[in-house]
Amino acid sequence: MILVTKWFGVFLCDDTKVMDKRLMPKDARQIAEKLAEMQRGRLLPEETELADGQKKLRVSERRQSELGRPMLFDSSFIKADAYGYSGELMHEAMLILGKLRTSEPIPRDKNLVQAIRHLDDVIISCNLMNERLHEWYGLHFPELGDHAKEDRYCDLIVRHGHRGNIISELELNIESIGSEMDDADIDKIKELAGTLRNMYALRDATESYISRLAEEIAPNMCTLLGSSLSARLISSAGGLDRLASLPSSTLQLLGAEKAMFRHLRAGKKPPKHGMIFQHPDIHRAPYWQRGNISRALSGKALIAAKVDNYKGEFIGGSLLNEFNEKVKGIKAKYPEPPKRRPESKNRKRNVRRK
Repeated sequence: MILVTKWFGVFLCDDTKVMDKRLMPKDARQIAEKLAEMQRGRLLPEETELADGQKKLRVSERRQSELGRPMLFDSSFIKADAYGYSGELMHEAMLILGKLRTSEPIPRDKNLVQAIRHLDDVIISCNLMNERLHEWYGLHFPELGDHAKEDRYCDLIVRHGHRGNIISELELNIESIGSEMDDADIDKIKELAGTLRNMYALRDATESYISRLAEEIAPNMCTLLGSSLSARLISSAGGLDRLASLPSSTLQLLGAEKAMFRHLRAGKKPPKHGMIFQHPDIHRAPYWQRGNISRALSGKALIAAKVDNYKGEFIGGSLLNEFNEKVKGIKAKYPEPPKRRPESKNRKRNVRRK
């Protein structure tokens, strides 16, 4: 037997025969509410009722996997009009369903995804404006770039403008090779510097917000990976629920999609890691150990993501200890780089023929 759920009812089928059924009420709002429950990943009472007492039950959706084994099934023979349900009723139910789902509270991890993308936009804007400011003010005082960076650079320009006052505050004993500028030109540069200083403040505030939100949403991942890397993995996957459903090999390569496509298309070497390369235990390790460490880290990170997504108990400390022990084992097992195998004559001939 296989359990099939349509918008108009739940059916228990044997091949192409309907053995039992539970039809939806012929009310658009009630149908929409039941469809909303299905989209949230929950089971309907009608499904549980039909599955009760059935042995070796198969189901047509992954959502129903606790009732039986999921499998592909062609249920096109079950027609809505055969049970008295019209297309107009379906259309009305779908409109109500859309209104119900759009008015639901937004999960916190969706805010985290948008915050990470906002931070990336701010960083790009800061880099462009910083380059323009250095090039423009460098006509007047090019040496300032050696003594101040980022927001400090902007702050000095906003408060003083002309280079003479900046040289006095920094107590520099230099003679600038820059040219003189009119007050009107300096004022426009000060406007740019002020805007850039505000952008740096926005960047820092956004990073703090992301760190706090990531620790609230995914405490186990933050303990294992850090808040910044955890937030970027969640953003790259499109949400914590989506990240928790991925295999560890996919999590390991998040952020390395272009390298993977080059491997599939042109036969280049496959990537060993994506953005988890930012983890210090990976980017500080020798190149021949990084693949094994990435594999170990992605497995532990996936466990942490599942626990965080389903609100389990905090196990971040134990996961971190297990990962550290695994890293020690990898470093002890592979202390030296692997020796390259000499190419055989047959391999060289095949390469020449290709």
